[in-house]
Amino acid sequence: MKVSIVIVVYNNRRTVAQAIEAVLSQRYADIELIVVDGASTDGTREVLAQYASKISVLVSEPDRGIYDALNKGIGLATGDIIGFLHSDDLLADEAAITRVVDCMKDSTVDAVYGDLVYVRQDDTARVVRTWRAGVFSQTSLGRGWMPPHPTFYARREIYQRFGNFDTTFRVAADYDCMLRFLKAGIRVTYIPHLQVRMRVGGISNRSFASIVAKSVEDVRALRKNNIGAAVALICKNVRKVPQFFLRSDQ
Repeated sequence: MKVSIVIVVYNNRRTVAQAIEAVLSQRYADIELIVVDGASTDGTREVLAQYASKISVLVSEPDRGIYDALNKGIGLATGDIIGFLHSDDLLADEAAITRVVDCMKDSTVDAVYGDLVYVRQDDTARVVRTWRAGVFSQTSLGRGWMPPHPTFYARREIYQRFGNFDTTFRVAADYDCMLRFLKAGIRVTYIPHLQVRMRVGGISNRSFASIVAKSVEDVRALRKNNIGAAVALICKNVRKVPQFFLRSDQ
């Protein structure tokens, strides 16, 4: 199976090469690397040019934000499976995509997800928070559960059937997308292994105002998908507290 990995980037010359290298270092060979750049002006395009021969599809043009860029990547993807990697994040190890494919060899599996750690901006070996996703159940959605989106890989046909990211969201379209898929009854499998190392300081948690904006959009996503918003939002935030005290042993 071909796996399409979409990296979207805008003005992030500092770490985008590390994200690309994380994909290129995978042991699994049949990977289509798609990079969507939002017409960066900080030298990012020059960094990408150095990898042009190793990137399957490279687009650099203005977009309407991260979810518009991700939708472009989905539209360009030709793989059987689609996943995403932020330009400042890393796949956990060289076998991350192999684990995805091994699960997806089961034709009854529509999507997979795994564990994630938040790491320091300046030292990706220093873990700040550990997100052990656990096994999915329909009732867990109403209790604020969600899989870590950077670890989520789905068959391309799932996007074709249920739609891409809703670009009317600024910071919670990934949450809305996964709620939509899971509520529709797609068959998901949990990979009980660390899959992604994610740098802290993303758009949804870089300030108190960002956290408030994210919560407002989370409520909207929950209501849009007919899930009790008040209880789910409270539980969703409470679930994060133990993650600061868990150890990552993977």
